[in-house]
Amino acid sequence: MPSKIPQHFIDDLLARADIVELVDSRVKLRKTGKNYSACCPFHDEKTPSFTVSPDKQFYYCFGCGANGNAIGFLMEYDRLPFPEAVEKLAATRGLEVPREALAPGQEKRQRESQSLYQLTEKAAEFYREQLRNHPAAGNAVAYLRNRGLSGEIARDFDIGLAPPGWDNLLNALADTPEKADQLELAGLAIRRQDSDGNSKPGGRHHYDRFRNRIIFPIRDQRGRTIAFGGRVLGDEKPKYLNSPETPIFHKSRELYGLWEARQANRNLERLIVVEGYMDVVALAQFDIRYAVATLGTACGEEHIQLAFRHTSELLFCFDGDRAGRAAARRALESALPQMQDGRSLRFLLLPEGEDPDTLVRQLGGERFQQLIEEQARPLEDFLFDLLSEDINLQTMDGRARLSKLAAPLLDLLPGGVYRQLMFQQLASRTGLDKDTLQEVIHAEKARNTQLQQAQAQPTVTGAPLSTEQDEELQHRTPPEPWPREDESEYSPTLGDSPRRTGQYRLPPERMLVALILHHPELATQIEDLQQFLGADNPDLLLFAQLVELFKSRPQLNFRQLIGHWRAHHGAESSDILAKLAISPLVSGVRHLAQGDSNLEYDPQAEFNDCLRHLEKSDAKQRNRDLLAQLKAGAQLSQEEQLALLANWRRKDN
Repeated sequence: MPSKIPQHFIDDLLARADIVELVDSRVKLRKTGKNYSACCPFHDEKTPSFTVSPDKQFYYCFGCGANGNAIGFLMEYDRLPFPEAVEKLAATRGLEVPREALAPGQEKRQRESQSLYQLTEKAAEFYREQLRNHPAAGNAVAYLRNRGLSGEIARDFDIGLAPPGWDNLLNALADTPEKADQLELAGLAIRRQDSDGNSKPGGRHHYDRFRNRIIFPIRDQRGRTIAFGGRVLGDEKPKYLNSPETPIFHKSRELYGLWEARQANRNLERLIVVEGYMDVVALAQFDIRYAVATLGTACGEEHIQLAFRHTSELLFCFDGDRAGRAAARRALESALPQMQDGRSLRFLLLPEGEDPDTLVRQLGGERFQQLIEEQARPLEDFLFDLLSEDINLQTMDGRARLSKLAAPLLDLLPGGVYRQLMFQQLASRTGLDKDTLQEVIHAEKARNTQLQQAQAQPTVTGAPLSTEQDEELQHRTPPEPWPREDESEYSPTLGDSPRRTGQYRLPPERMLVALILHHPELATQIEDLQQFLGADNPDLLLFAQLVELFKSRPQLNFRQLIGHWRAHHGAESSDILAKLAISPLVSGVRHLAQGDSNLEYDPQAEFNDCLRHLEKSDAKQRNRDLLAQLKAGAQLSQEEQLALLANWRRKDN
């Protein structure tokens, strides 16, 4: 039974490893100043953008964003799971990997999962064997040949057959009631029930889930079979049947064909997201080996996060009918929060009645790829054209409607250059300036907040104020509009020290993360973490987690931090840290850490300034909330009313 690798061993291993030596053994490096560079091994390029830092023991590609420590490099370059990468790196240092016992609950779950992995792998072998040797296999083989699939593609995707009959798999793998229960847990068998909903006594209580279907095994990122999809050979319904959710299979976290795409392409330049198994397999038959499909569910944020971990370009290829357009719209909305700078998203809606499977067989692989290059539309064009349908942009009303539809969607985009360009695009289409569009966003947010408050019917009670105070509150109008988030008073100056103009400035929440990365000693100055752990802002939550870690392990260096973070928080979160640590956009903090004497601020002053700004923003938000309650007719407590009055009087002074 596999056990856990102790974290202290991983930290020690990373401290001993030399990432320059490791990478240079696979990719020839050239010294450039303090660092080493090469053409990136994870995407095609002519000018080197892949950097290895001996100081940080860390690699980063400015072209595709690939990053990590020595273990991460082995995982990506040698295509190894985490435990095997640790074993391989340890072997280069002559170390034996220790193991530590798991907690009883963890050990039980791991044992159950391991049992299910073994069972699904046996089921995949059974289905493969039936496609080769079962008497009914002729129809399945003929079907696959008619769809143009070769034996090589069937082998690469492990395609099999669930033969006709109710208990073929049960007879092969479940000779005891306990094993039948395991098949049910793995989603491969269904418990038989009578009309009262109870299992029939004295007989077999299960039957096979997949019967008389072509079987497509679903693999996870480590190549393990975790579930199955089945397509009927006749006219039965449903045409496609998927495994249900199980302890080892979650539809929202997996993409069919991703493992196969990674095996076929060392450098995944792009991924095509399609709707069905046969689309993926048919495209592979025509040497388009970078297609994936969702598993009977809409393409959600987790699917897109997973895809973007392996490539910087996604292309959604859906049918052009109403359902395909709806699927494209859902995918678009899910993708917007993931569109960091450097990522690309395109859409190709096929002619109605066609899907990738049928079209690639008509056109051939080369022509289909040409169709992608010529007709796939970038996110910005697809979004605005989709929202502009049935809207006359020649009228003021039409432009107003577009701004009201588009602005809240664009607000989902993460901060960066791409977000700015998208708002500029909307401004050019509507004739509205950026400030007005921001007002549209805030108005929509306020309207949604008011609706939620109205539904909740909040009541605020408290002691009455004096007559003079009450009259002032009821009739007074704020002298200035309440400031928006983009109109904060966060100044690029600290105290009396001027800062050079034109220097890039991160938002304070993200600047705190950057500062704590380069100066972990600042963590000791944070006494109350709850104010950050309870925040809605993900950057503040990330900051709190880093502070907590540095307080408990103050000697942690950067490469150990990234290894720890990837293991405990996942690749997406560790990528944010990596980009903050090495991105030129954080030039002020990075140069400061390198001793740049030309910068006019110090870490402590910067840190304090960020915290002060957050306190001011929180105070302003509390005043906005109180004002909204007041306007909605709620009765404020005496303390709340006095706080509002004090704020207004400060503004007057």
